[in-house]
Amino acid sequence: MPKQKTHKGAAKRFNLTKTGKVKRAQAFKRHILTKKPTKRTRNLRKVAYLTAVEGRTMKKLIPYK
Repeated sequence: MPKQKTHKGAAKRFNLTKTGKVKRAQAFKRHILTKKPTKRTRNLRKVAYLTAVEGRTMKKLIPYK
């Protein structure tokens, strides 16, 4: 059976926690930050997790992480 290929786009964007959850970064923090409140940009630094259903899909794309 051949090895499974890692989806490189997904590998750059997602990480797995020790418990098996899939970590992701928050969106809307790249540019045009001046009009967003400081509280909002501060909260966008926090880590976010995928839902269980999306997590299952992502784990197939990043099998060796």
